[in-house]
Amino acid sequence: MTEKKEETPAAGASRRDFIKNTSLAAAGFMIVPRFVLGGKGYTAPSDMLNVAGVGAGGKGESDIAAFAKSGKANIAFLCDVDDRRAAKSRAAFPKAKYYKDWREMYDKESKNFDAVSVSTPDHNHAIIAYHAMEMGKHVYVQKPLTHDIWEARLLTAAAQKFKVVTQMGNQGASNDGTRLMSEWYDAKLIGDVHTVYCWTNRPVWPQGIKWPAPSTNIPAELDWNLWLGTAPKKDYVDKLVPFNWRGWWDYGTGALGDMGCHLVEAPFRVLGIRYAKDVQASVGSVYVDEFKQGHFPESCPPSSHITLTFPKTEKTKGDVTLHWMDGGIQPERPEELGAGDKWGGEEGNGTLFIGTKGKMFASTYSDAATLLPKSRMENVKAKQKYARVPGGASGHYKQWVEACLAGYGKQEVSSPFEVAGPLTEALLMANLAVRGHELKGGSIKLLWDNDAMKVTNFDEVNQYVKRNYREGFDLKA
Repeated sequence: MTEKKEETPAAGASRRDFIKNTSLAAAGFMIVPRFVLGGKGYTAPSDMLNVAGVGAGGKGESDIAAFAKSGKANIAFLCDVDDRRAAKSRAAFPKAKYYKDWREMYDKESKNFDAVSVSTPDHNHAIIAYHAMEMGKHVYVQKPLTHDIWEARLLTAAAQKFKVVTQMGNQGASNDGTRLMSEWYDAKLIGDVHTVYCWTNRPVWPQGIKWPAPSTNIPAELDWNLWLGTAPKKDYVDKLVPFNWRGWWDYGTGALGDMGCHLVEAPFRVLGIRYAKDVQASVGSVYVDEFKQGHFPESCPPSSHITLTFPKTEKTKGDVTLHWMDGGIQPERPEELGAGDKWGGEEGNGTLFIGTKGKMFASTYSDAATLLPKSRMENVKAKQKYARVPGGASGHYKQWVEACLAGYGKQEVSSPFEVAGPLTEALLMANLAVRGHELKGGSIKLLWDNDAMKVTNFDEVNQYVKRNYREGFDLKA
């Protein structure tokens, strides 16, 4: 019987090759697809954006939820000066560590988050956002971007300086409406636009009133000092928090701040306008009783009609006049509308473009974009030039998250600070005209030097271009 010989490696194969090949074979059993390890839909931690939410209630609550819904954001930290406002977000994200003071959170946790969502009253937007950007964090900031013009210019420059992904929370900028109207305009369907009207039913909070008497009933859950932040020290007053601050100049920016970024964004995109060269305003009167007019300079007026002039752009043949109306004031109903036709103004908010060959309008967030007369919509032809954002307004959040994960300059967002900054500046310049009306006791056309960032013909109003900050809440660039 012949003895069976032991098998050896093939001729020419070295021991080193044999070991290499068997090691690779063994490794093949160790390399397992990530989705198998984590289950269906698993996303590796390295593919998630760690977000810190400053302002966890109200709009902050819905913003934070929208980031999480993207499936690519981990809500790592929550911060709010009012425990009552933060309660729902804390319940929804129990693993997120909670802070009251954003400064403490930045000091202790800067290595543990990648991006910051800012949804506080207007007067604290810039300081929270700038210091996050300074640390190299991506930022999403609710509209309006800032409280003051100087702050808007600062954040615009900071986005490029610190190479971070930025987005303002005017989600209509991601809607199809603005892109559709841009395509209509580029196709010359309404000729050259020379006049735009934007209007809102805001304010829906008190304005044009006397500052309330102080109260000692500060809620235990609220840190009043932190809520004041950059604003001057004042005693607590009832009903200012969480919403009515919008009507007071120390904290809010009135109807323009609330709705302007939603309604004026379309003209900026469609016409390519950026910085206004002059502005004037007329404001509604306020009364202390049936016969006597009152003057309450701390409060925004109950209504206003503001006119801004924007210089010629590559997309216009001349200056563009933009009218802003709030407090229920609306432009004249277009004659192209039939008696039974509805338009954006009947919803309380709208934007109307008037061109040399026609008109078009849209409602809030640039929804319901329509050519006038409406019969033109039946045969409208315009080539699609601009990519749509998946999900439109709701996709505004996911778009930012994905851009942050991709890295600065790698992926487009709808409202980066290079766009949101000048847009916000225009609205705040309109507010300068309102403040100028208060100081002058009547309407005055303010002439704007954009490079110097100041009004050239009424110096008294320049105090509102950049305000003073309270000690401990300084914003220094």
